[in-house]
Amino acid sequence: MFDIGVNLTSSRFAKDYLDILKRARWVGVTGIIIIGTNVHNSNKALSLSQENKNYCWSTAGVHPHYSNKWSEDSYSTLRCLANNPEVVAIGECGLDFHRNFSEPKQQIYVFQSQLELAVELNLPVFLHCRKAHNSFMSILKPFIPKLKGAVLHCFTGTDTELRSCLDENLFIGITGWISDKNRGGELRKIIPLIPYTKLLLETDSPWLLPQDIHPLPLSKRNEPSFLPYILQQVAFLRKEDLMELDTQTTLNAHKFFSI
Repeated sequence: MFDIGVNLTSSRFAKDYLDILKRARWVGVTGIIIIGTNVHNSNKALSLSQENKNYCWSTAGVHPHYSNKWSEDSYSTLRCLANNPEVVAIGECGLDFHRNFSEPKQQIYVFQSQLELAVELNLPVFLHCRKAHNSFMSILKPFIPKLKGAVLHCFTGTDTELRSCLDENLFIGITGWISDKNRGGELRKIIPLIPYTKLLLETDSPWLLPQDIHPLPLSKRNEPSFLPYILQQVAFLRKEDLMELDTQTTLNAHKFFSI
């Protein structure tokens, strides 16, 4: 198993992140991508990946929520971070019109800037999209032929949105959202549509705790050691062999991130 999305820089992991990594190893998670969501924690994500070489890697980017923090130095700072071998993708970047913590116009500018950086550095992109699919795809499509690769992290969209992503050859990241019988209903129906070679698994921890853990931890905190629950749900819904799916999604992660 390979967890392509962990927010290890979160304050909720600050006191025990080494224990969290140990538990992940114990259950068979063989690698982790630490997500960068702004310049500061992209730097922190890099430091954590350097402390845990050959088990953790990181991304460098600015999440749409933090687009209003983008400055004239952000592009060059991210480029500098991404020149480290532990940084394997640009992102988390994209659009989020659900909450609009940053103005849509600024989100679009920052998203385009990071796509340009990914092309410049020949790195894949780690993408975020919420309630912005049409704008997101119209911005992304011209870059697809030039990008090394693209994964839509934490996919929660519709059948139509999934098909349009697959038409553009995107990889798809699946989280514990799939075990949420209320919010994850549509995702549970369309999960079989994702090609075997385009499927990636992630916890997006400490958020999106799988709801089929019994009993649920009192802290309600998700962590990489819960990735097996996501694997099991995906295998069940796709009617696939658990071990084969484990092997394939791990191979997909290594291929996508070139590790």
